[in-house]
Amino acid sequence: MSVKRLTLDTNILIYAVDKDAGQKHEKARDIIDQAIYLDTVLTLQVLCEFYSASTRKGYAKPAEVITFIDGWMDIFPIVESRSTTLVMALKGIEKHKLSFWDAMLWATTKEAQCSLLLSEDFQDNVKLGGIHIINPLILENPLEKLLKELS
Repeated sequence: MSVKRLTLDTNILIYAVDKDAGQKHEKARDIIDQAIYLDTVLTLQVLCEFYSASTRKGYAKPAEVITFIDGWMDIFPIVESRSTTLVMALKGIEKHKLSFWDAMLWATTKEAQCSLLLSEDFQDNVKLGGIHIINPLILENPLEKLLKELS
């Protein structure tokens, strides 16, 4: 499988700012640093979830969270869901037994023509409708190793 485009789930962004997350913090920062040089998009949903979770759980102050979001929006293209995304997500809930918000992320990822979704929330190393979902936080050298294996 050749990785053409990838996206990151909210948990990767949260670990990147959560300095108390230890090794997950370091891996998440490394993943984002490497993703800058790849065909990476972020979904609007993930940025919204990041703001909500980060401020609610106190990982950073709202102004700091906005600074992170602004920076990522300058670096990565942002993709949004549409009405067709919702229809696909609802089918994904039935077919793949996903939660609603995971289904929306999956469908948005699919519509954005991503082949890879990096997330801690889904089952690791699964393919759903053409999207390869990997938990990079359990890999030794996350993105580098992953891209070698998928090329």
